[in-house]
Amino acid sequence: MPRNLHVAVGAMALLIGGAAQAADESSVHLAPGQGLEQVQAACSMCHSLDYIVMNSPFQDRAGWDKTVNKMVKVMGAPITAEDATAIVDYLAATYGKPPQP
Repeated sequence: MPRNLHVAVGAMALLIGGAAQAADESSVHLAPGQGLEQVQAACSMCHSLDYIVMNSPFQDRAGWDKTVNKMVKVMGAPITAEDATAIVDYLAATYGKPPQP
């Protein structure tokens, strides 16, 4: 097999392996709370739940609401209005920064 083909096959294996590893959410532990199940089911369809923890220092309730709405309206996430409310409530209560006075 030519060297370039070896490199291409190796790169493809790394990409596929990385994608499979990213889909494993077993190491991500979100805080318990009402709405956690909806968050786990809806958010992990498209991205790692680590994004919640990584973004929590920057998001208040309005930020989480905007983010969830973007996921539904722009990204096409199949989330019902009822689940979106539960998700925002959970994220704001558990991973939201307090409102500024």
